Amino acid sequence: MDETVTGTGTDLPTFRTHPLREAVLGEVHARPFRPLSVPRIVLLYAFTTTSAESAGDLAWFAELCASQGAPGPRPTVRYHTVPFAGGTLSWERHAEFTTYIWDGPAEADTPFSALPKNHPFGSAFRAPGALLVATRLDLVSAQASEAWRRHYDPTSLTVFKVEHGAATAATDFRSDGNGLTRYLVMNETMSPIQSGAVVQRLLEIETYRSLALLGLFEATRLQPEVSGFEEELSNLTRQMQQSLGLDGNRKLLDQLSRLAAALEASAAASSFRFGASRAYYEIVNARLRALDEQPVPGALSMSAFLSRRIAPAMRTCQSVEDRQATLSRKLARATTLLRTRVDVDLEQQNRGLLQSMNRRARLQLRLQQTVEGLSVAAVSYYVVGLISYLAKAAKEAGLPAPNPGIVTGLSVPVVVIGIWLIVRKIRKRHGDQDDAEDGS
Repeated sequence: MDETVTGTGTDLPTFRTHPLREAVLGEVHARPFRPLSVPRIVLLYAFTTTSAESAGDLAWFAELCASQGAPGPRPTVRYHTVPFAGGTLSWERHAEFTTYIWDGPAEADTPFSALPKNHPFGSAFRAPGALLVATRLDLVSAQASEAWRRHYDPTSLTVFKVEHGAATAATDFRSDGNGLTRYLVMNETMSPIQSGAVVQRLLEIETYRSLALLGLFEATRLQPEVSGFEEELSNLTRQMQQSLGLDGNRKLLDQLSRLAAALEASAAASSFRFGASRAYYEIVNARLRALDEQPVPGALSMSAFLSRRIAPAMRTCQSVEDRQATLSRKLARATTLLRTRVDVDLEQQNRGLLQSMNRRARLQLRLQQTVEGLSVAAVSYYVVGLISYLAKAAKEAGLPAPNPGIVTGLSVPVVVIGIWLIVRKIRKRHGDQDDAEDGS
């Protein structure tokens, strides 16, 4: 059923709308920046999920919303929020992971104070899948003291300004005793809307940089396998340089086909992971640019820290993917070359078979001609004998007939020519029938 849009005035027409118009309009408002004021605690958990786990999590989250007296998400939505414990619990479903984010008021305006006891991630929380990202972000007012540094490892601490210097952020990308990576945002002059935007971007950077690095471990796992493929291809191409004959070439072709199938299966299994890692890495870079990050003198910036660690990982993924593509092209060329050699060997073998068949056909023709000649002689012999018996019988019966010997002698050439003509006619008729069958 087509939906319609009607103007507010009577002079505006009504149009048939696209079925996805509502979804397109809602998409740009699906994940709005929520205003955040200090002090605030934000908890993020991201879980990798399959389609079945995602469906089960949707049903559980709908029950959670109902327990809070709020409507649950529709089956088609990917983002939903519900008030929880004086704050907001946000649920979002992605292609391969699901995130839960809760922000609530902090007990004190100091970094990493005690968590509220009524946060949603207690014993009653149901994880939809395997945990990948767990982060705590504290939004506090600007601190004159440097006491917050004691919560971080100085060897990996990054400190940077955001929003044109309106706030200072810090993290060391390490897990604390609760398994949470800690982010700190010290607000100086940001508005609540700016604070919400900065917090969301930092959480997205933490989420997507973790997802992007999944490709590194896939690449590390595949490197020995790809090296084995390369070595096997090298051995097979060396064997191709020798003349192995048709059977040997067929055996090599089977080995190349098996190797190509194994390589394509491996590349197909890893292509999603590498493609997803590239996409996640691009999102990380986009969020870093949106932060308007500015370095703090004497401290390492976030973009510098991540570029030193994620960029090499992405290059490793690209290297393995390029090796797979190059190996696939080499395998295709080697297979084509070997298949050509096999075809040539088959043509030579077929030519030999045809020559042998031609020789046999000529021998068979000669034999047939010999048999035909013998058959003409044999039939003529019996026919002439019959004529001789008839001539003798006529003489003995007193009929006026020439001498039987003369009749027999004169009948020989006539009988031979007649029998030969009959045999030739029969052979020609059979030949015409064979030609008609071949034409059909």
